[in-house]
Amino acid sequence: MPLIREFLTFTIKNEHDLGHDLKKKTHFSLPKIYTADGDLSKRWYVYFSFRNPKTGRMKRLGNIYGKVNKYKTKEARLTILTSYRKNLLYLLRQGYNPFADNAELYDQLKRSSATKTSIEKEKEEVISSRVNNAIKKAIQEAIDEKSFTVNTKKETTQKSKKSKEKELSEKEKTSQIQPKEEGISIQKAFDTALDLKEKEVSKGTIRDYRSKILRFITWIQKTYPDKKNIKEITRKDLTAFLNSILLETSPRSRNNYRTELGSLFQVLKNNEMVTENYIPTIPVLKSKPTRHKTYPLKEQEKIFTYLEKEDRDLLLFIKFVSYSFMRPIEVCRLRIKDINLETKTVQFKAKNSPLKTKIIPSILFDELPDLSQLDQEAFLFTPDKIGGYWEANETNRRDHFSKRFRSVVKEHFKLNEDYGIYSFRHTFISKLYRKLREDSAPFEAKSNLMLITGHRSMSALEKYLREIDAELPEDYSKLFK
Repeated sequence: MPLIREFLTFTIKNEHDLGHDLKKKTHFSLPKIYTADGDLSKRWYVYFSFRNPKTGRMKRLGNIYGKVNKYKTKEARLTILTSYRKNLLYLLRQGYNPFADNAELYDQLKRSSATKTSIEKEKEEVISSRVNNAIKKAIQEAIDEKSFTVNTKKETTQKSKKSKEKELSEKEKTSQIQPKEEGISIQKAFDTALDLKEKEVSKGTIRDYRSKILRFITWIQKTYPDKKNIKEITRKDLTAFLNSILLETSPRSRNNYRTELGSLFQVLKNNEMVTENYIPTIPVLKSKPTRHKTYPLKEQEKIFTYLEKEDRDLLLFIKFVSYSFMRPIEVCRLRIKDINLETKTVQFKAKNSPLKTKIIPSILFDELPDLSQLDQEAFLFTPDKIGGYWEANETNRRDHFSKRFRSVVKEHFKLNEDYGIYSFRHTFISKLYRKLREDSAPFEAKSNLMLITGHRSMSALEKYLREIDAELPEDYSKLFK
């Protein structure tokens, strides 16, 4: 093991020549240095990719940190990481393969080091016989800080002005011989990122990604028509685009664009289509969250009574939100097959769970029509009936019921923008919590409520209750006397 560390941490002779014919080695990428944009509070490292023999694709391997992050200056870190990078490149060119048994290479390196100093030979004498994966493990292990100190001193003293000039001239010759590499177009890069993201997220999320990327590309083409390559996009460009969104919409919309652009740029970075994802370095703006006010008890009862005559299907939709504490978009996802008439339960895709099961309380279950004869694949709620087919995505289905509520209820009762279908969820959770508090201590009441509402933690429920002002103190007038 010490021998492998030695090869990785000590300067190799003629190391400036190692990268000249790298393009012949198509099975690994040129090792790169990550400096966190010069931020010394973050971890710096060397990274590289190697072609997976099973998939035939380049696979990013574990970052190489060593002891570099113990140094507190940029110069020291860069000097050390430069040494890491060049010596790692040497190992790769010698035939190191992280997907194979490197014992033969290990023996070869051991034999080639037989002429080294007596101190180095002494190190080699303690090498373990278990060497099958020595090189792979050595690259991922912490590297001896003392060895690096010696290495950096050697490197800085041995490089003369003449050798630097020779290295520069060699690079100029190489650049003249080799054609300039063509980058990936902005459109093609994002198309690739979206194709990869489709395997991870829902169709609705992909639609959001596509709409935001379309707006970004349109903005780039209008603002910077000469920029064609994805690598030409800078942090300044991204900041300017997000500022344009802020001026046209709101901090919340701007933050949403930031999040989704950042997710896609991370895919581009992971697949080496860009060198850096600048989005995390762009700050999130404070935004005022949308507040859905709870309905006063008398107002809520008036709405229910009115809908009994005007739109009973809309009323049933609202009761799923009110009594099962589902979000409107979750109700829109329901199909007939999701409702178990025997166990009186419903299964659906929730915000925080791919499949959530809830009971249907009798106050809601008794309102359901006969579903036993309906097609199991039909949607529970459609524009004109209970149980039917509807060629629309879930976002459009939710928007239909929001517009329907506005025209049937909000215009009739002259409700402002603070009230909507989601407000019923807040209203009935507040009502239920206050009822539980009549006979229970706060913690017991919240524990029972969490089981009903489906919040994943007590802290999440408590934050939600604070936001909707569900718990109010008793009259404290006596405290002023």
